[in-house]
Amino acid sequence: MTAQQAIAPPCAPPGSPGSPRDVTPTSGVIHVNSRHTSGFTVIGNHLAQHGDLSLLAIGLAVHIQSLPEGAKIGVKVLAARFPESEMRIAAALRELEAAGYLRRIRVRLRDGRVRTRTESHNRPYAMAPTPPVPYEAPRATTPPSASPPPLGNPRTEPKPGAAPAPTPLPQPRTPALHRTAALLLADLRRHAPVLTLSEADVAALAPGVAAWLERDVHPDAIRRALTTDLPAPLAHPARLLRHRITALLPPPLPAQAAPPTVIPLQNCDDCNRAFRAPEPGQCRDCRRP
Repeated sequence: MTAQQAIAPPCAPPGSPGSPRDVTPTSGVIHVNSRHTSGFTVIGNHLAQHGDLSLLAIGLAVHIQSLPEGAKIGVKVLAARFPESEMRIAAALRELEAAGYLRRIRVRLRDGRVRTRTESHNRPYAMAPTPPVPYEAPRATTPPSASPPPLGNPRTEPKPGAAPAPTPLPQPRTPALHRTAALLLADLRRHAPVLTLSEADVAALAPGVAAWLERDVHPDAIRRALTTDLPAPLAHPARLLRHRITALLPPPLPAQAAPPTVIPLQNCDDCNRAFRAPEPGQCRDCRRP
């Protein structure tokens, strides 16, 4: 009986532990990384692998974060730089604003003009750590035994650590304005995504906004007062809105003076001359004896 002949090559020996054979995948992407020493931007995986943003929005956020300070990122500027249309770029910017990577705030300059400033956040500003509150020493006029008076700044959020009693909201005299006020509050998230309120918050804050409407304040003016110069991060939007609605409530408009009474012109029954009198009749000359 003849000896058995090998008709196939032997199997490849398994790789030893720790060899490249164990870590290199057989399919999918393989990263070939080189170390950057200049001209690079750090991007978090929360942006690069975001599950709700479109690819255009993610790429646009990466491009914006790589730009220097003061660079223009308007829709027309970006449309001139990339092949996408202005409509698609505007939609991508709205995605980034809703996700917290972009923030548009209105600031007032020293000369009184209002400008819109755009902030690019490398992390969503709702996730950013809360900055420490600076200590403010009491004024020299405050007695040492007395506590300093509260600094009622309507443009700052109340301290997140404390739980003060709710600020009493102004109550309107016209209940019919509650629906208009509720719609205005529910629409705030279109202008500032951090002001997304629950139905309970809208119902609780609606009487205060209705009091503004009752004092003939235009809805656009109310919206600007509630959304301008918001603190970042904003932990309690309903508490901040309650504070602003109460602290910034404008006074009622003064009553308008009654217009002066104008005596109408009459034609004299005798000479047909025009004269002023409350009722028709004779003029002064014709009434003389």
